[in-house]
Order: sequence, then C-alpha cells, then structure tokens
Amino acid sequence: MRDSRSAHGAATGRPPGEARLRQAEQAENFPVAMRVLPGRLRLRLRAIYDVVRTIDDLGDEADGDRVAGLHAFAEDLAAVWIRNGPGPRAPVLRRLVPVARDGGLPREPFDRLIAANLQDQRVMRYRTWDELLGYCALSAEPIGRLVLAAFEVAAPPGGVIERGADQVSTALQLLEHWQDVAEDRDRGRVYLPAEDLERFGIPCSWHVPGATTGQPGVVEGDLRATSSSPALRWLIAHETARATALLDEGAGVVGRLQGWARLAVAGYVAGGRAAADALRRADWDVLAGSPTTRRRDVVRHIVPELIRSAL
Repeated sequence: MRDSRSAHGAATGRPPGEARLRQAEQAENFPVAMRVLPGRLRLRLRAIYDVVRTIDDLGDEADGDRVAGLHAFAEDLAAVWIRNGPGPRAPVLRRLVPVARDGGLPREPFDRLIAANLQDQRVMRYRTWDELLGYCALSAEPIGRLVLAAFEVAAPPGGVIERGADQVSTALQLLEHWQDVAEDRDRGRVYLPAEDLERFGIPCSWHVPGATTGQPGVVEGDLRATSSSPALRWLIAHETARATALLDEGAGVVGRLQGWARLAVAGYVAGGRAAADALRRADWDVLAGSPTTRRRDVVRHIVPELIRSAL
C-alpha cells in the first residue's frame, strides 16, 4: 500500500490530513478499497491504509529528526491495543482502534513498518537482491498480512496463504521502487541492488551527510541523468521481470481465498501487472519521470486474474 508521493502535513512532522490521504489512495498502483466491497470492509482497509501511509510519510517527508518522529508515532500506535488507556492521539490511529480491537488486527505488522522506515533513515542502498528482499520483509510483507487480517482470513504462519500474500506484497513494492527510481534518488536512496548496477555497467556512488536528521544523501553517476541510459533501461527491464516472476508465483494465493478477499487481492495483483505495463510503456525510462499506472490496465487484468484463480 505504499505510495511515495509527498504528503501534506508530513513535512512538519504531523500526520497527513484526510484530503491528502484520499489523494494518496487514488495515486496507488492498485485499488486500496474497491467500491464494490461492503462498507465495513472498505472502512477497515482504509483505516489500515491511512496508518501505513502516515508511517511512510513520516519516514519520507518530515522535516527535523525523522527517527524521533517515528518513535513518537510508534508510542502513540501502541495505545491502539490498550483497552483501558486514554487511547491514541493521532486521528488516523483513533480510526484504527475499532478495527484493531474488534477485528483482531495484529500489532506486529505495524511495528515492522515502523522498523522499515527507521531503517530508511540509515540504510540508503542495498548490496544484493537478497538484502533488498530482507528490507521488503519489513516494508512490504506486513501489508499483505494486514490485508488478510482485514478480511479475517485464516493464514497460519509460514503457510501457503501467508507466503503468497508476502510475495504479492513484495512484488508490488519492488515494481513501485522501479517506477520511482528518480524520486528515491532525490531522497538519497537507491533500491536497485549495487551488484546489479555493477553487473550492468551503471556508475553510481553515494554520499550520505546525515540522513537521521532528514537531510538526504547525494547520489552520483548515471542515475543523475534526466533520462535513462540504455544500460539502465536494460537493468530496469531485468528487475521488472524478477518482480513480475515473484508476482506470478504469489498470485496463486487468489485462488485460495474466498468471497470479497479473492476479489480484493485479485485487484492488488492486477495493479502490479498494470505497474509492469507502465514501465514497459515508458520503454524502461524511469529517470524522465515515474511511469504512471493506468486504471484501465488494472481493470483489464482483474478479470483474467479471477478466471485463473477459479481453474
């Protein structure tokens, strides 16, 4: 459920407002809460999304000490699960309270998302694909598990359903990273694995003067260009293929779900396929701007996904 656009309110360290949250929801690659879903489920998904979005915005956009801001939000977050306490202060967390307490929503995935954003303040690059997947275990996998919890899907730890949700969520995040190479670069972050940059012959270096205070690092080399070199285009095509393969592997989870959960997760998978379409349509040029996912492509992929899930 991650969207990397800047947030109104986060620049001052305050959680984003309602208008900003809905704007961010519309900018996602996938439908966060389909209109055809029952109102109760849409409210649950939005309550989760708003907290996730707020955590990411505090980690990406806040002025001042982002680490302190994330720790403060984490402390407020803990109050969601304390039944006899005064409750959380942030409006997005107050909206999460009934979902968490009445629906059995776990706290641990939110804690991992906080940990991912704290890691973003000190880790600006990843040496290998496996290191990047380790980061996604904090930043992406919790999303899929929260979605399963929102639909009250039984997903034993380490089971097929949980594993499939993890793969879909990780693939979605990777595809977004490939769309947002230029935007992440401007934050001093490079998610493209260093070993892959080297293998494809793409010069890239980092200087990080003080990320924990919100000061971005500096990225030098081919990633500073205004359009992608042939080598970078080949690398983005390669990384997109790897993310799509992960999406294909995880998409089997759709067929293991029932009812509204099946439809919603099919929509998330379709959003991933539409993001890959956007990258191809841009001829893998991710420095001229973030390739934009088209809603009609998401819709186009949903029906085949549902058909495959029924076979």
